[in-house]
Amino acid sequence: MPPAPADPHGAPADPQRPRLSKAAVVGQAIALADAEGVEALTIRRLAQELGVTPMALYWHFRNKDELLNGLSDQFWSEIDTNVDDAAAWPDQLRALLDSLVQVLRTHPSASQLLVSGEKQSPAALEAIEVTLEVLSRGGFDPRHASAVARNGLWTGLMLAMSEPGSGPSLSEADRTEHQRRARIRLAMLPPDRYPRLVEAAEPMTACDDPDFHYRFGIDLFIRGVQAMAEQQ
Repeated sequence: MPPAPADPHGAPADPQRPRLSKAAVVGQAIALADAEGVEALTIRRLAQELGVTPMALYWHFRNKDELLNGLSDQFWSEIDTNVDDAAAWPDQLRALLDSLVQVLRTHPSASQLLVSGEKQSPAALEAIEVTLEVLSRGGFDPRHASAVARNGLWTGLMLAMSEPGSGPSLSEADRTEHQRRARIRLAMLPPDRYPRLVEAAEPMTACDDPDFHYRFGIDLFIRGVQAMAEQQ
């Protein structure tokens, strides 16, 4: 019987050990980045999580930049671009933005990577193509459709990055205390100079309804795009 083939880091392959696939590497990398932040994601740390040596990962990704691009590709691929052909174009645009936001809410690391990553993967190009097609149906020429598509992406990213209560990891008690102090600071402002801020001290610092945050932001964007379409 011939010897078992060597694995990527030089040891004899274990026939009982599943082959390390690219999808498995990306999946574990996303889990690590979502839990601890993109900065915590290194080839060495990822190899430890997967129980292999770093050399095993270089068969799939030559460096960390390639790995991060792989994560970005996965995030783009999770956006649902199957719009309802029977729906009105504003509803199609909303569905695309809803799906983008869902991906960003599911993966805390996605916003940072989609901000800085290249948008040339097949999944990214498909999402952009479908968005431009929807906007074309709404009467936008290529110049204005491109501007709306870019702003749609930034709207989703900024909604995710500004989600009430998000940010550095805090316990529930610490987050509540931080919110309480912020509310008091606004409420204690001179009311003769800042009457509206004092009045809005509670809603300006609330972080108990992220769904409203996203729903309002998406509504604001879609209605603005519809108003612009009427001017085209």
